[in-house]
Amino acid sequence: MLEVRDGSAAAFEQLVERFQGRLLRILTHLVGDRDQAEDLVQEVFLRVYKARDSYSPRAKFSTWLFTIANNAANSALSKRSRRRETNLHASESGTGSRPLERMVQASSGQMPARQLARAEARTMVRMALGSLGERQRMAVLLCKFESMRYADIAESMGLSEQAVKSLLFRARVNLREVLEPYFEA
Repeated sequence: MLEVRDGSAAAFEQLVERFQGRLLRILTHLVGDRDQAEDLVQEVFLRVYKARDSYSPRAKFSTWLFTIANNAANSALSKRSRRRETNLHASESGTGSRPLERMVQASSGQMPARQLARAEARTMVRMALGSLGERQRMAVLLCKFESMRYADIAESMGLSEQAVKSLLFRARVNLREVLEPYFEA
């Protein structure tokens, strides 16, 4: 980022290549819509580029980047809550079957049970993550998917380390409550 601050376009390109996939995963989990997450990734990098002159390395670059991403996601979610949208799924609009049904049909109805069980488990985990509040979900995503330390998560989210520990504890309890019945069955 210091090279970007000094005007290196190649360094900025490297940052984008290095972090865009990680940002896309986090933002997709946060906003629940891949298209919107892709837009937010672009917005985050635009903000980074605009702020390049004022960047000072007080913390790790990734911490600064995820702070910007968290702010962008919160902004997008608050805009969304003010402007209610209704998305029709294919089955509701009468224009076809649901994605899982299409996968089964594409494989001539012979989808292996193991693949189906894994897909179902992934869906349950995604739904469980979606049931968390925004702050809990962000803390879990940064901790588990980005392997960030509590101190970095705290700085990224504008919280104390103790608050992050508390958020993660409550998130784990909530995830356990949601997922335990499913995995016991």
